[in-house]
Amino acid sequence: MKHNNIAIFIPHQGCPHTCSFCNQRTISGEQSQPTPQDVDELLAQALNRVKDKADTEIAFFGGSFTAINRAYMISLLCVANAYISADKFAGIRISTRPDAIDDEILTVLKKYHVTSIELGAQSMSDSVLTLNNRGHLANDVIVASKKIKDYGFSLGLQMMIGLYGDTVEGAYDTARKIAEIKPDTIRIYPTVILDGTRLGELYLAGEYPVMNLDVAVDLCANLLLFFKEHHIKVIKLGLHASSDVEAQLLGGIYHPAFKELCENRIYLQNAENALAQQDAKNVVIYVKLGGISKMVGQKKKNIEKLRHMGYTVRVKEHQNIDEYEVVVKDV
Repeated sequence: MKHNNIAIFIPHQGCPHTCSFCNQRTISGEQSQPTPQDVDELLAQALNRVKDKADTEIAFFGGSFTAINRAYMISLLCVANAYISADKFAGIRISTRPDAIDDEILTVLKKYHVTSIELGAQSMSDSVLTLNNRGHLANDVIVASKKIKDYGFSLGLQMMIGLYGDTVEGAYDTARKIAEIKPDTIRIYPTVILDGTRLGELYLAGEYPVMNLDVAVDLCANLLLFFKEHHIKVIKLGLHASSDVEAQLLGGIYHPAFKELCENRIYLQNAENALAQQDAKNVVIYVKLGGISKMVGQKKKNIEKLRHMGYTVRVKEHQNIDEYEVVVKDV
């Protein structure tokens, strides 16, 4: 079952640094800070449209939630907590910085029934973090993650690929170090270059070589499989498509259906591997329920590639097939 969030954005609040990639108001699409009344109204409206309240969290995203003004933070948590106490939603999820976590703040979050904490790790390379003005180091991620888990919160981590100074191998190294921390969830964000950011300046000056989209798709397809193997749920891959982002976009790794591209790539690679094990050219490829479009690919590109390789392919669903698995049968 798909997990749901009632997202409340606190854009660019509380963060003591301006990261190289950050234009938070563009990313969130929000221009003002929500008041407690705004939060109450939003949650009341959400009650009428959410189908499964038992699997829906109130989520404070956008800024560094635990670094905002304490009175303001508590005023928002009070409103959210009232809904949790009335069993109207499953819990409260927040996102924050690794260096904005300590015992005192975790005690406060426990009091107001926060259930999940996501940390913007972005990279586990100190040099990449420094180049992108993150203001924390990899060890801060490790220390904060341990505290969060020790207090009984669900832990989520966020990583970025294609940051200034990073490499494909650097991204794999970050993934390996994140897996060692054993978070419950992970979000993977390809770096987009927005106007008004340090990355934008570097890009326009020709000083920031951007990762190719095809390379990024291969990388993130492998990361999806890597985290699946380590039982870490990928709850987001790619930046949410929006007119705000597209209006400010200078370059970088951006596609409105980026995750779909990555899953298409996984299915194609698995199909090629399976087809290589047998001689038939006219085949049926079986995939999991709901997996046909991912095997077929956007604009049928996967099927077209297999056709150029000499295969005539039909795709069917089967209820006993795992995610990303393909089973090839001769017609």
